[in-house]
Amino acid sequence: MRMGGLLEQLRSEHVLDASGFKSLLLCDDKALIDDLHRSAREVTDQVFGRKIFLRGLMEISNHCRNNCRYCGLRRDNHEIHRYRLTTEEIMDSAQKAFGLGFRTFVLQGGEDPAEDDAWVEATVGQLRKRFPTCAITLSLGEKSRESYLRFKRAGADRYLLRHETYNEGHYRLLHPKEMSLAHRLQCLEWLRQLGFQTGCGMMVGSPGQTVDNLVEDLQYIHDSRPAMVGMGPFIPHHATPFAQEAAGSVELTLRLISIVRLMLPKVLLPATTALGSMMPGGRMAGLRAGANVLMPNVSPVSARRAYELYEHKDPGAIDTIEDWKRLETNLRLAGFEIGIGRGDGLIHS
Repeated sequence: MRMGGLLEQLRSEHVLDASGFKSLLLCDDKALIDDLHRSAREVTDQVFGRKIFLRGLMEISNHCRNNCRYCGLRRDNHEIHRYRLTTEEIMDSAQKAFGLGFRTFVLQGGEDPAEDDAWVEATVGQLRKRFPTCAITLSLGEKSRESYLRFKRAGADRYLLRHETYNEGHYRLLHPKEMSLAHRLQCLEWLRQLGFQTGCGMMVGSPGQTVDNLVEDLQYIHDSRPAMVGMGPFIPHHATPFAQEAAGSVELTLRLISIVRLMLPKVLLPATTALGSMMPGGRMAGLRAGANVLMPNVSPVSARRAYELYEHKDPGAIDTIEDWKRLETNLRLAGFEIGIGRGDGLIHS
């Protein structure tokens, strides 16, 4: 099938076979890729309009029990200044974010043993009591099914857990031996079973990743039908085994955003911090390619520099009403608007 036919099939049938996905990922026809991005944005507009949903990101701890080879928070990074926010600091950040207009809070952190189930449950419960109309999203890594159930009953609505890769060999390259792809996928399945709006996703251009790996990722995303998919280019960190590896491709990340949008028209797709860190205007490029979520940082200023998954991170922070208005103006000039409210995803048909 010719490339234009593949794009038309993806638009109409929302899926391709492995060879079709691979051809789109390898395509060097700029006009066709421009058409891919344009089609993805058109579909986003049809489903969500020009609304961009904002999530207030709170990076609650940079302690982590894991030793993933790509991550600056890894256990063996002894250069990093470790911190964890108190419940009071989290509540203060949420109150400030609420006052600015945020109606979704995202609590993200490493897998910190000190922040046990009881602490997370209590913190979520306090947020739910004080902000009953807001959505609460957690991104705290792999837990037991019982832990996820406790968080859900306390009031959490969403959970983000990138699968990172669907290929066992590639997973082994990225993670230490005590971690398991099977367990990561099991966690995602538990989250779906418990009624969370669940998000998966992967780094683009991570060491050892092949185009065939990305095809497997797309097939997994299609079959699991998540509420949200987070994708950003890999960016190396000097205090990891991958310090000398090349960064991932912004162009390929944008291409994947568009493919996922056409595959799952109702999915929530963030224009990630990594896109903004890799390229000036990267987040806006993500929106033009079919993304519809931004996650500005509302963490305390003291925490932002220390939460270093990778280097030269653009925090994309909103601290004042002037910051909010500036973002609102920039979005309006690009033809978008801030979506007021929780910005819930839609049920996939």
